[in-house]
Amino acid sequence: MKHKIYIKNMVCNRCKSTVINELNSLGYDLDSLELGQVILTTDAVIDYTNIQKVLGEHGFEIITDDIQVLIEKIKITLMQKLENQEVSNLSVFLPKTFSKPYSALSKIFSKNEGITIEKYLINLKIEKVKEYIQLAQLNFSEVAYSLNYKSSSHLARQFKNVTGMSMSKFRDLQKWNRKTLDQIV
Repeated sequence: MKHKIYIKNMVCNRCKSTVINELNSLGYDLDSLELGQVILTTDAVIDYTNIQKVLGEHGFEIITDDIQVLIEKIKITLMQKLENQEVSNLSVFLPKTFSKPYSALSKIFSKNEGITIEKYLINLKIEKVKEYIQLAQLNFSEVAYSLNYKSSSHLARQFKNVTGMSMSKFRDLQKWNRKTLDQIV
């Protein structure tokens, strides 16, 4: 029998690896795993309390509420789109992805997270900018282009609005005050 478990804060390949290792150590067979969810194959009763305890030690949380599952899926979709440099018009691709009107998705997200989907995406982008600055592989114009900004000045204004400092100042400080993706909200 297959059991789908939704997991909050699973945002990267290292997270997936950790979940696999922990569930295997508990004796569960995984049918499939993707960001935010795992499917277990077992005829035995699943000890959700023990799974939550073990995964909770790594900052993960089992989600059972349908609205929280939807919000986590929206976040993961935005992270994946950003990573693949595919972020375009939110009001077009989110309704296609979730088969719900954008206004409904936006209201659910804002009500539960205290931030709009757009602001969440901006915060994701700013963390990506910080990563690019830290790696020092791209100049500011190339960073703006890679994140689909219309201009580097637009990115610069947004960066300053979110962080309170310019990208140059952030680079010069070399104090990489970055948030992990699961802490953005």
